[in-house]
Amino acid sequence: MSAPGHKNAGSPRQQLDLFLSRFTPELESLARRALRRMRKRLPNAIELVYDNYNALVIGFGPNERPSDAIFSLVLYPRNLALCFLQGAKLPDPRKRLKGSGSVARHVPLGDLDVLEDPQIRALMQQALRRAKVQMDPKQKRKLIIRSISVKQRPRRPA
Repeated sequence: MSAPGHKNAGSPRQQLDLFLSRFTPELESLARRALRRMRKRLPNAIELVYDNYNALVIGFGPNERPSDAIFSLVLYPRNLALCFLQGAKLPDPRKRLKGSGSVARHVPLGDLDVLEDPQIRALMQQALRRAKVQMDPKQKRKLIIRSISVKQRPRRPA
């Protein structure tokens, strides 16, 4: 469900800037830098943004179908994570991916060095290769605000 008046509250980029600004300055900065790195690594991704009750989610996929998304950045009031949305089936001998669900796994992003870690980069490459739908190298990046929850938990720790 979307909040009244939010759909036309500026461009998708302006809306995402607003969503990010609700977090602590440190987490906002970390998230913006992570977003820049993900955009550089996935220049052809369609970005789907969900400003949900519990978290701000920025998904990266080959198209506008959420079920085809491959990764997401998830911001909670105290931390940021990189989610491998089809990660449960990824071979992960070093147990770098956290979580026990039947589909997704995540890596906490306490700092951005995690994104440059060779094991994490290899897991990302593997996730891209195994994706249900491949990224189209000719596609232009696009940012889409998919949903904005009316009720939200505070974006900053109490």
